[in-house]
Amino acid sequence: MYSLERPVQGQSSCPKDRLGRKRRTVVSSLTEDEELTEILKSYSSNKVTTTKYSFLSFIPKNLFEQLHRFANIYFIFLAALNFVPVVNAFQPEISIIPILLVLAVTAVKDLWEDYRKHKSDKFINGLVCEIYSRKRQMYVDQRWQDVHVGDFVRLSCNEIIPADMLLLYSSDPHGVCYIETANLDGETNLKQRQVGSELTPENFHSRIECENPNNDLSRFRGFMEYPSKARVGLHNNNLLLRSCTIRNTETVIGIVVYAGHETKAMKNNNGPRYKRSKLERRLNVDVLWSVVLLVIMCLTAAIGHGLWLRNLKDTSFLIPDTTSPALSGFYLFWTMIIVLQVLIPISLYVSIEIVKLCQIFFIQNDVDFYNEYMDSRIQCRALNITEDLGQIQYVFSDKTGTLTENKMVFRRCTIAGVEYPHEENVPDPFLVQKLNCLSSPLFLLRDASMELTYIVDFFMALAICNTVVVSSPNQPRHVVRNISPRSFTRRLFSRGKAASFTPSPSPTPTKLGTEPDGEPNLEASILSIKPGLDGVPGEDGDQGYEEEGEHGSWKGEEDKMLHLNPGAWSVLENSNGGEGPPSEPGADELIYEAESPDEAALVHAARAYRCTLQGRSLERLLVELPGMGSLAVRLLHILPFDSTRKRMSVVVRHPLTNQVVVYTKGADSVIMDLAESPKGAEQSDGRQGHIREQTQKHLDNYAREGLRTLCIAKKVQTSTRHAFAETSIENREELLLESAQRLETNLTLLGATGIVDRLQEEVPETIEALQRAGVKVWVLTGDKQETAINIACACKLLRTTDQLLTANCDSKVNALLLELRTEVERGEAAEGTSGFTLVVDGHTLDFALQEDLKGDFLELSRRCRAVVCCRSTPLQKSHVVQLVRDQLRVMTLAIGDGANDVSMIQVADVGIGISGQEGMQAVMSSDFAISRFKHLRKLLLVHGHWCYTRLANMILYFFYKNVMYVNLLFWYQFFCGFSGSVMTNSWVLIFFNLLFTSAPPLLYGILDKDVSADTLIKLPELYKSGQNSKAYLPSTFWLTMLDALYQSLVCFFIPYFAYAGSDADMLSFGSPINASALLIILLHQVIESRTLTWLHVLVLVGSALFYFSFTLVFSVVCVTCSPPTNPLGVDKLQMSQPLFYGVCALTTVLALLPRYTHQQ
Repeated sequence: MYSLERPVQGQSSCPKDRLGRKRRTVVSSLTEDEELTEILKSYSSNKVTTTKYSFLSFIPKNLFEQLHRFANIYFIFLAALNFVPVVNAFQPEISIIPILLVLAVTAVKDLWEDYRKHKSDKFINGLVCEIYSRKRQMYVDQRWQDVHVGDFVRLSCNEIIPADMLLLYSSDPHGVCYIETANLDGETNLKQRQVGSELTPENFHSRIECENPNNDLSRFRGFMEYPSKARVGLHNNNLLLRSCTIRNTETVIGIVVYAGHETKAMKNNNGPRYKRSKLERRLNVDVLWSVVLLVIMCLTAAIGHGLWLRNLKDTSFLIPDTTSPALSGFYLFWTMIIVLQVLIPISLYVSIEIVKLCQIFFIQNDVDFYNEYMDSRIQCRALNITEDLGQIQYVFSDKTGTLTENKMVFRRCTIAGVEYPHEENVPDPFLVQKLNCLSSPLFLLRDASMELTYIVDFFMALAICNTVVVSSPNQPRHVVRNISPRSFTRRLFSRGKAASFTPSPSPTPTKLGTEPDGEPNLEASILSIKPGLDGVPGEDGDQGYEEEGEHGSWKGEEDKMLHLNPGAWSVLENSNGGEGPPSEPGADELIYEAESPDEAALVHAARAYRCTLQGRSLERLLVELPGMGSLAVRLLHILPFDSTRKRMSVVVRHPLTNQVVVYTKGADSVIMDLAESPKGAEQSDGRQGHIREQTQKHLDNYAREGLRTLCIAKKVQTSTRHAFAETSIENREELLLESAQRLETNLTLLGATGIVDRLQEEVPETIEALQRAGVKVWVLTGDKQETAINIACACKLLRTTDQLLTANCDSKVNALLLELRTEVERGEAAEGTSGFTLVVDGHTLDFALQEDLKGDFLELSRRCRAVVCCRSTPLQKSHVVQLVRDQLRVMTLAIGDGANDVSMIQVADVGIGISGQEGMQAVMSSDFAISRFKHLRKLLLVHGHWCYTRLANMILYFFYKNVMYVNLLFWYQFFCGFSGSVMTNSWVLIFFNLLFTSAPPLLYGILDKDVSADTLIKLPELYKSGQNSKAYLPSTFWLTMLDALYQSLVCFFIPYFAYAGSDADMLSFGSPINASALLIILLHQVIESRTLTWLHVLVLVGSALFYFSFTLVFSVVCVTCSPPTNPLGVDKLQMSQPLFYGVCALTTVLALLPRYTHQQ
């Protein structure tokens, strides 16, 4: 731990708490100090509330939120305007019904969502944990919501942490606690936490000073001050975060420092993702056009009314009025705004939300997306971009874990320039034979001694250069016992001098912990070693590995022989349990919990060759080597893997030589550069040069086979500067980072590994289907070029008829891009080439993404059928996606499974995460989450196509029916002096679009299928209609408006001519017009629908029956319902006359004939 007193005090940017303090003070809740107690009470309780509303605040708060929508404000304004006497169009009370209904439907939806959150909150707040009670002086059960800052919480294995706690006690003898953060960040690997200071509630009198609550999961700064004023620094490894789970630890005790909404988990809880879809942006434009159309119609009516009044000669039938024609026209403009308000589809936005929720329901419940092995299904995290799935033009995919299984299987390795296969999980017999030399009663080192040392070091690196946690079904975690290696094993690995060991011919029983020679027993002895680097040289003055021996040739070792008689090996076998597997209980059932599948594959490979990682603690590792038993390896430091260094290293005290050794594994492009021999060594002999040459040859072969490659190297550290960094308290991390560069240079190359990562099932079929659908697929990977090309061939991204273009250079990229572009142009003119696939490495991509080369790079890649970017960093991935999205103005989709894919997933229009082997960070940053790449095929080609076409057609239908009905009211103005009168009663006018014709388009948007799922899968080319937005083009919108205009003319003027010269009054004239309009609008949808089920028939017939039932009842019972008009008996009389039905039938047929003919 390190002191953070100065950073905490000096941080001017540190957020302040509710009382204005820049840092938080935490003491025990058992304190009797009133001032400190008041401070604790000022902090948030642990009760969590994710709901928006309370019982009292629901109506005002929900109404306030809905008023943020411009459409709602617009309709409230119109309802209020109708209360102004000079401009009102009908009864003011009726005008508020539409907006009230829309607000009520939205409120009910919000209330239902909030109630679900309330149930979840109630369950979480009611969970039970153990809290130390001041009164009872013991731990008692308390609900989570009753936990407060300063409380002591005791947790057992597999319990969830209720609040952010500082770890004070762990049942682990080394003060270590293991937690699983899957509920927080999705990572399933275990993470270590260390006791900050060993204290119990009874003797805790310290004060904790830490930073105020924030959302940084990787940082915690503070210190603990004891009563003696001594301070101990606190950091992130001392903090247990809410929502994490205790693993592999029997009991832990902590003091709560952040509770409830102040915990880091709640600070990072941002809820569902919301984006604006492309279709929604198009909709907003058309709504503006509707507003323009509304203003034009109202201006026309206002001008017409003014001219009509000015030219009117006989005004005896008018009420005397001194208002001027111009002012009357101005008043009429607002009256017409109220009358024609339905031109703006008030219910469209609510309908879209309902349809999208139903679409998400169908997607989530598609059984084809269910993964039985993982017991998972698709997750729709973004609620409002389902239609974007049907318009994707570019797919950017990660390789490892996305196209492949990310379940690594060890296939090959090369050690000291010699290759060893590992086919079908069967260890290479020659390599096993060489390792068995360690267990042989008599063997000669001669030519093989140096090679054997390389082999042991290689497998030692595989076993310990990782962060793997070891456990078993019977034991939560394998704890390292401090075991002292025998002196003969040290001498065995002493190079440069002969070594011999001659114990007594036959072992005799001795007391536990000793052997006949008096040396400690490997299995029973315990050695207490304090942390640090203050080791001693090996026995007999042995200084360990000598630099000369490191780089000597295989020859010249004839004088170095080890003579062991059978008695010596009987001692070894007794200590190791024979030559078979380790003799510890449950050793065969070891469970390795690794951060990545690569680490697990390497540890399992080492174990297959009997180099077994048996246990891990914060300071030591327990490794069993063949013929040597269990060895305790002092772990001095870990340099974790990161995307910049592309390697990982561990610094250990070698158990055999007592030297400080750095074991490194990483990408071959990095390790090969770092594996430089000391000056003059390669001149003395060519061993390392030969190893490098052979290893590179094997790496190239592995890449061509599609294997993932890692290089393994080591270095004997002689400098003490890193020791100073390890033992420093002040600026420890900074010193470690500075020394990392020195540690990872001049490495000795040991060998390399080849790991196979099989393609997921149906990946080639999925990519082929996407390409047939017109989707361009790019693969962005960090793997080397040969591996990426091999995978591209395997998944049919690169076809045999394609011409491969490679862009690999460190300079003159402009000339290269122009040359490749010229080659593409020549290939397009020639015959026999189906397409081009461009392969770009990371260095070239850096240049290509520069401002002056972006255009050339995009022009070249646009002409290629596929692009593979290899050796690319996470930042490069996001820049590529952003470049294509912004410059080409296309719809992009990014899919990945790891934390390195998060940036490109967030940049793309649609981000998809795969819940695989690399945690859930990609999933948590995505819009949709699937478990297999093959699911992308149906998600886009079927559900994406359906969601887009359904929603596009529904929106156009809403515009159509509103414009068609509003035009009927507008045409009537030409026959009533542009007075704002309507030929129907106000109730029917308001309910026509709101109730009578609202349900059918909802069903249309939810269930309509223009093409079946099987056909869409078989014919991916059908997806191109969505890419080109054919269902909703500007031309489509205006054609729909023209169709609505034509139908309104037919629907108005056929009844007009039919009733011309009769004694029909205004309402009698409007009755067949309303009935015809309803039938035209409903049957128009029947013509447009591709799917007709009993549910469609039920809704369509039900809507018609609802209208006729309502108008009949209304005309029978209503006497004063719609002043100043009186609809009593009007519809009843009209529906009893044959002319009514004849007009309705003729009008409906003539109005729909062009639409029906066009569809046929």
